[in-house]
Amino acid sequence: MSRVGIIGIGHGVFGRRSDATVQELAFEAFRDALEDAGIARDDIDASVIGSVPEYHKQRSLPGVVQEYLGVNPKPTWLTEVACASGSAAIRTAWMAIKAGVHEVVAVIGCQKMTELSTPEILGLMGRVGEVQWESVFGTTFPAYYALFARRHMHEFGTTRDQLLQVAVKNHHYGAMNPCALFRKEITLEKAKESEEVATPFQVYDCCANADGAACVILASEGAAREIAKKPVWLDGMGCATASMSVLRRPNLVGLPSAVEAARVAYEMAEVGPEDVKVADVHDCFTVAEILAYEDLGFCKKGEGGRFIADRQSYIGGKVAVNVDGGLKAKGHPIGATGVSMTVEIVKQLRGEAGERQVSDADVGLTHNVGGIGQYCFVQVLRRD
Repeated sequence: MSRVGIIGIGHGVFGRRSDATVQELAFEAFRDALEDAGIARDDIDASVIGSVPEYHKQRSLPGVVQEYLGVNPKPTWLTEVACASGSAAIRTAWMAIKAGVHEVVAVIGCQKMTELSTPEILGLMGRVGEVQWESVFGTTFPAYYALFARRHMHEFGTTRDQLLQVAVKNHHYGAMNPCALFRKEITLEKAKESEEVATPFQVYDCCANADGAACVILASEGAAREIAKKPVWLDGMGCATASMSVLRRPNLVGLPSAVEAARVAYEMAEVGPEDVKVADVHDCFTVAEILAYEDLGFCKKGEGGRFIADRQSYIGGKVAVNVDGGLKAKGHPIGATGVSMTVEIVKQLRGEAGERQVSDADVGLTHNVGGIGQYCFVQVLRRD
């Protein structure tokens, strides 16, 4: 079957964007993606919006975004699977092109999160867990992932320093990313002095909410080769699910949805984890990146702590991971995150990442998790 290519990318600054509404954030990314692709808005056949509506005052968000972008009366629709909404939007557009329904589709991940208070956000995120038996007891996202961290430490000897070394790495690269929320490096000592959040997590173990948007424009193989100078191909598209309740999971030291999504993506792209040069993974908490190393096959189960301690996920290591700062330093506007990951990998495969560039990057991967692992999307991207 013919391939689907990415022909344009756009990315706004993540942060506390009191200067822009959600549709203005979407426009920033869309405008830049059109310019990058060298096409006009009339060339867009449809748009897919990745966002979580509960965080916005506006209901039916795609309508106001589509109107503001000036793309009416073309079709538009919303995808929502918690923090993986952006990657779900990309997959939906990919399927529409594969089916022959559309030729060129804009995917926009956009989210305004800072209009709500931290307690309101924690309440919303806590209800992504199983409502009947878990969230009624006051579960929060940090607490869920703290369970994973404590179990990983118990079974494999993973240390607090190894967890925080993920944060040190991601802030190191985030300092080089002009779109990141946090652009300052941190030391391990500073991270260890930060306040506790949910044992064993401290402040620097946790990503921050943000406002922001990112856009990718997808096209059929014929259109991509005609339009783009450097198309990047979505050759592996895996997604999978797991139980809503973590109590019904087989263990707490990995995400079964991530393992299955990776298996599907690798098989479709006819590559293995050893072929991946650069990856953007869902590091909502430091342990999440360590779990991703293992779930994606970059190292064996239980060896993720040693993987970061040995700097194998830095540029120059086995596979460069989150060299845009990841969620940890870049920020996490949940609907935009998956699209932002894809933008970064496209930059890397085109050789346009500047001082963060991974040499000889020809195969890249994104890993976007929704909820507490209820959903996972893994993409394998490749350049010609």
